[in-house]
Amino acid sequence: MSVIDRIREIGIVPVVEIPALAAAVPLADALAAAGIPCAEVTFRTAAAAESISSIRAAHPEMLVGAGTVLTVEQVDAALAAGAQFVMTPGFGGAVVARCRAVGLPIVPGACTPTEVQMALEAGLSTVKFFPAEASGGVPYLRALGRPFAGVGFIPTGGINAENLAVYLGLPNVVACGGTWFVGKDLLARGDFATVERLAAEASAIVREAR
Repeated sequence: MSVIDRIREIGIVPVVEIPALAAAVPLADALAAAGIPCAEVTFRTAAAAESISSIRAAHPEMLVGAGTVLTVEQVDAALAAGAQFVMTPGFGGAVVARCRAVGLPIVPGACTPTEVQMALEAGLSTVKFFPAEASGGVPYLRALGRPFAGVGFIPTGGINAENLAVYLGLPNVVACGGTWFVGKDLLARGDFATVERLAAEASAIVREAR
């Protein structure tokens, strides 16, 4: 099964900003217990690469990727850490080329027709629609689906328990990215019980929507 197929099967990608390495495995434990065996660990903290390695070691069944990847150097760090995919907030030609060269699946950010077409020209058929709500949300994504019928979107940014099912109801949506159940405040205070509860609710929404 390809990375994109696995993401589609899971239906939701937790976008996590891990404040310290000690939070990595307990976070993964909570997500796995809630039925979401996936995480996009953002390169917004110094703990990102080590966190990816720790999660992969503790939960080899989980799909673990690197997010907010902005440079070629971060691509290499993600690959060395064991990341199974990369997501970016926008389309960066050098980052995309590096991922393609080393065989690391990449889902670049795109919120305009031009960016979607750039992804297609780079040989990609799935993009991260970011920031989803701020860019027009469901109506805009529905409109993008008309000229780009073969493109899959992973909307991220402003997704929550209230609108998750609506996004998942669109035929061009592969999965949704979300932070509301893995908020950095929850991770900072080690409240993994709440993470598990909210993640289980999100997982239930995915099952009902599909």
